[in-house]
Amino acid sequence: MKKILFVVTSHDKKSNTEEPTGYYLSEVTHPWDVLVNAGYEIDFVSPKGGKAPVDGFNLEDSINKKFWENNVYRNKVEHTMKPSQVDASQYAAIFFAGGHGTMWDLPQNEEIAEIARKIYEANGIVSAVCHGPSGLVNIKLSNGKYLVDGKRINGFTNEEEYAVKLENVVPFMLEDKLIARGARFEKSGLWQEHVTVDQRLITGQNPQSAHAVGEAIKAELKK
Repeated sequence: MKKILFVVTSHDKKSNTEEPTGYYLSEVTHPWDVLVNAGYEIDFVSPKGGKAPVDGFNLEDSINKKFWENNVYRNKVEHTMKPSQVDASQYAAIFFAGGHGTMWDLPQNEEIAEIARKIYEANGIVSAVCHGPSGLVNIKLSNGKYLVDGKRINGFTNEEEYAVKLENVVPFMLEDKLIARGARFEKSGLWQEHVTVDQRLITGQNPQSAHAVGEAIKAELKK
């Protein structure tokens, strides 16, 4: 059984503010729980490698607590691989976890984009949740087209960005950028669970969608 590669951000500040950010813990743990229970092994990569900054640190969430107390996976997320250490052929799927930090370092990371392209073109799955689709905006396929071009997709919506009052802090609005790349953006209301599946591309709108994204990845892997 091939493994699944989780991508997390290395970026720990919201723009030039001192407000901390990073990967959003439940957006890692909820898909992780589904996929590990299904028998998959998960590895972690980040743009810089090493310890990934964490946001949304809430151990009252039982799944977060389970992950954080799992020595193997806690060690993995605190010692993430660098992109140069990843062999794309080992993975059946790649998953971009969200958190605002992703908006600053994932779009520009050509190495991770290339890993995702290889996995996708080897009939694997590309998936993301919340701000994680920021890592998809610059992935180009071998034919020169953007991965998201013409595909149904979702992610953190403009309305949700305005609701958290970060529309002037993020480097771009994720919904607008995906549409500019040719994606057919879908959305539900604020904080509603919404998962979109189109041609081995699986995306979820917000933290509330993280578990369902894990379930969708599991279902697609079974095909």
